[in-house]
Amino acid sequence: MIDLAEARRLLLAACPPLAPVLLDSADADGCVLAADVVAPADVPPFDNSSVDGYAVRTADLAGASQTSPVTLDVLGSVLAGSVAAHPVGAGQAWKVMTGAPVPDGADAVVLVERTSATRTAQLGTAGDRVAIFAEVAAGAGIRRAGSDVRAGEPVLAAGTVLRPAHLGVLASVGAWQVSGYRRLRVGVLVTGDELVPAGGTLGPGQIYESNRAMLLALLARANCRPVDLGVAGDDVAALRERLDAALAGCDAVLTCGGVSMGDSDPVRAVLEATGALTWLQVAIRPAKPFAFGVLPGRAGPVPVLGLPGNPVSALVSFELLARPALRHRMGHPDPYPEQVLAVADAPLARPHGDGRIAFLRVGCRFGPDGRLHVRPVSGQDSHQLSASAAAGGLARVEDGLQVRAGDEVPVLLLS
Repeated sequence: MIDLAEARRLLLAACPPLAPVLLDSADADGCVLAADVVAPADVPPFDNSSVDGYAVRTADLAGASQTSPVTLDVLGSVLAGSVAAHPVGAGQAWKVMTGAPVPDGADAVVLVERTSATRTAQLGTAGDRVAIFAEVAAGAGIRRAGSDVRAGEPVLAAGTVLRPAHLGVLASVGAWQVSGYRRLRVGVLVTGDELVPAGGTLGPGQIYESNRAMLLALLARANCRPVDLGVAGDDVAALRERLDAALAGCDAVLTCGGVSMGDSDPVRAVLEATGALTWLQVAIRPAKPFAFGVLPGRAGPVPVLGLPGNPVSALVSFELLARPALRHRMGHPDPYPEQVLAVADAPLARPHGDGRIAFLRVGCRFGPDGRLHVRPVSGQDSHQLSASAAAGGLARVEDGLQVRAGDEVPVLLLS
């Protein structure tokens, strides 16, 4: 057997990041930047009002109070997207809306709640007057140019995994395209003569195929573009033909089933025939068997990752091995699943003492102490997929370790 860290090292070495491309920023959620993004201009690009009110010269408001207001001439109204036609002079004010450029000559904006005006002045009509009931400090109510981002500053660093707020930042500096790593097109091909797609009729010895829907959804959540390659039988020649077709249009292929030591395991046989097989017995429970190889595709090398066929093994194998490899290929600086320390609310089953790390499916909740608490779900065998629906994580239990109620345990959060 090979330990998990070494298996990951081999797999990531076989799945290096693709070359960066130009990505449309609006469609880059979840993608990784390949280069720093530098602001070409200040954000905001001009001084603008942070409130609805009146742009004034603070010198004109000396002594203004609730009982002794200062009255100013209103020059007009400035809306967001427009500019004042004249600067503010002594004894004058412009009515301004939030986001509107601050008129020249003004050094503050007074909240509209601290003013009183005639109905026409409330509309910002030139020639009316407004009473100001408070002094304000210079700069009040103004968002200065460059107060968010300065021209020439790096706003996002290479290696940033783009999230919705990042996309807003890119839009704010006019970066409609960025250098980054694109989403992978990943095919899912499930093998097994015993498998019948949903909606089909079961024959003797057959079962409904369940891994494909799960893996396609997991790929979508990993920011890949999943491609359904269907269900293949156990015929090696037919499988190779299906795989060759997939290599022409996919950046990676996940197969499910046919990678263990059986006489009729077709994926292992196909990869062996190409000379590309790396077959592993990983020291984890479940999901010990794993196979991978890199085959030539139309646009370059295509990793083929062979997951075991038992449903829970397929899930665990995807999370621990396939997902990190795909994320690494998409430029993620930290491709491994998130791990947190949790409190076990119930004992976790003792591992088998076979040198393998046990990954137990656990339900997760946050307790009154603000910490994550876990307890095992019922049914930990590798075929019992239904129990996984209640699992929010995988508790990592080292071989020979007894986890009792109240103990801390590392948990990998499921997507």
